[in-house]
Amino acid sequence: MRLHADFTRRVVLRPGDSPWQPSPSPGVTRCLLDRVGDEAARATSLVRYAPGSVFPTHEHPDGEEILVLDGVFSDDTGDHGPGTYLRNPDGSRHAPRSEAGCTLFVKLRQFQPGDTERVRIDTRAGEWRPGLVPGLRVMPLHSFGTQHTALVDWAPGTVFQPHTHWGGEEILVLDGVFEDEHGEYPAGSWLRSPHLSQHAPRAPKGARILVKTGHLDADFLARWAA
Repeated sequence: MRLHADFTRRVVLRPGDSPWQPSPSPGVTRCLLDRVGDEAARATSLVRYAPGSVFPTHEHPDGEEILVLDGVFSDDTGDHGPGTYLRNPDGSRHAPRSEAGCTLFVKLRQFQPGDTERVRIDTRAGEWRPGLVPGLRVMPLHSFGTQHTALVDWAPGTVFQPHTHWGGEEILVLDGVFEDEHGEYPAGSWLRSPHLSQHAPRAPKGARILVKTGHLDADFLARWAA
């Protein structure tokens, strides 16, 4: 399966643009955002666990990255509430479940070689740092090589200067409405912009986004591009 697998092209998916589909585990459904491969895939997805759902124990070749969007996600390392950011490195194993139900943003098989750090961050208690322009706050979550992942909080009326994305940029809008010259993106929207793309973002009404940069570089494209 190849879904939005040309990583040289910009992709925008707003809420309702992609259907929820059953996974191999009862009670676990997925909204596929991009995918290269079948069940064992390089993938970006929203994943929803119905209350009481359990996913079989499995291993993570090339790692797994998770942000808990709502509910409580549980595995061998404990219970992880809304806002928890998790990184499970290459070769890690777990048996995920959710007693109350939850929704996750999940990226599979996308770690750079040598990135072996296991990360657990409760972003509800994380430290915000001043951004590059007034009205912007940033909470760094992970950096390795060219890749950087962070939460970015935009106060109403914040405008960022036009800029170029070396290694691309990926955004999940968590709250509010994020905008640029190409359009408006309400909460739940997912955007992927390729290497050397440009835009001038803003948030007239305020927004909070999850941002990943530097992961769509030439080495990545050589491996995965369509």
